[in-house]
Amino acid sequence: MFFLRMMLDDMDGPRNVGARANARLPPEVNRAIYVKNLPYKITTDGIYDIFGKYGALRQVRLGNKRDTLGKAYVVFEDIYDAKNAVDHLSGFNVGGRYIIVLYHNNKRQELLKQEKMDTKRKQEDLDNLKAKYGVDESDPTIEKPKKKKAT
Repeated sequence: MFFLRMMLDDMDGPRNVGARANARLPPEVNRAIYVKNLPYKITTDGIYDIFGKYGALRQVRLGNKRDTLGKAYVVFEDIYDAKNAVDHLSGFNVGGRYIIVLYHNNKRQELLKQEKMDTKRKQEDLDNLKAKYGVDESDPTIEKPKKKKAT
């Protein structure tokens, strides 16, 4: 039984999925990549042609305003395809311009989440201090009577 199963597995062809699953990627590697210095006249079809050679694409966002022209976000289906594209296409000449390909950086979103959590924690600390010292929010000059602890 075991031998038959091995023969059937060999008929499926080589399996490199296991090799990919064991590979450790740096933390900055991401499925979403950021591309700068693109020609202004490039289309999304042109982006699909260039980046599609490295794997299936989930989404392409091309800048269309004055400050976003020549920039794009490309999202791959597989993180390993994105890594391969970044490794091979950074510095690639497209329409007479050398493109810069980077991993999308989520630090801004993480900072906003952290600030939101810090604000919530600070508000909780402030509410605890108000309750502890009997501060009334309606008039800061009036102090609430302190509750006596039951012993």
